[in-house]
Amino acid sequence: MIAMTRRQLALGMLLLGTSATALQLPGLGSLGAAPAKGPLAGVRVSRVGGGEVDLGAELGQGATKKLLVLGTYAADFNAIEYGQKVSHYLPELEAKGVDRVLLVLNAEPEACKAFAEYLDLPAKVELLSDPEGTAGRAFGVSRGWLPDNEDVSPYLKLFGMLWGLGAGGTLPSVIAGYVGNPWGESAWIESALAQGQRRGRWPDNALDLDGDGAVARNAFDELPVVGGWGRRPLELATLRLQNMLGLSLGEWEALRPSDARLSTLTQLGGCVAVDENGETAYEWRDTGICGVAKFEDILEAL
Repeated sequence: MIAMTRRQLALGMLLLGTSATALQLPGLGSLGAAPAKGPLAGVRVSRVGGGEVDLGAELGQGATKKLLVLGTYAADFNAIEYGQKVSHYLPELEAKGVDRVLLVLNAEPEACKAFAEYLDLPAKVELLSDPEGTAGRAFGVSRGWLPDNEDVSPYLKLFGMLWGLGAGGTLPSVIAGYVGNPWGESAWIESALAQGQRRGRWPDNALDLDGDGAVARNAFDELPVVGGWGRRPLELATLRLQNMLGLSLGEWEALRPSDARLSTLTQLGGCVAVDENGETAYEWRDTGICGVAKFEDILEAL
């Protein structure tokens, strides 16, 4: 188990420290595609609190807007960022008329519960367990590099994906966390950093929190020249470092996939939003590690 943890650490440090040239991006998802209930019809996953759900039926049921997030395994960067984005954007989603938010993890129920606890996931988010990643595959998410080659270690496949193999959006997504974006969004990053600091995760010096745990000062606001950018250089990279050390590695035993489910290490995620008629308003399939959906695009589509 110690060797496994070291392997995870090496992978994480490569992810956060890589500085290679960007690879060609695959398709960046699509808007207004076929109804989501089609590929997900008959796909059943488990409610963490008990019982089963047919995802296709749930998306088509009732005249309400819904968001379904197909996450990755519970210790993965993508799953964690989806959890953090769902937590931050939930009020805005509800203001847009979204009645239900469902989050599927490729994890056993106990790992899902730990995930929800560590991220203080809102109770309104319906957490679903899919240890084998069946729903994601039905939806057509990427299975990563060499998904059908059982002779190659899943950890070696994951290592290759960090360099863009089978996941062309990884390096651009990682590099974007370092360079920032004048037109980007950082409110969700601040929310996630604050939640991590309240939970005792490090780095814990980006924000000053008051006695109630609210943000009193954000050090990134004070950066010369770039402090007024939408997303400042190193801001997202700092959150990813906090996620890696405090969750992906720090809570590995609680969040890891079982030895029988290691194929989910390389499977990416996605999401789909449906309108009042059960038709797809927005859909996305992750382009790589850290290549998750922009919730601003989801809100605009709704």
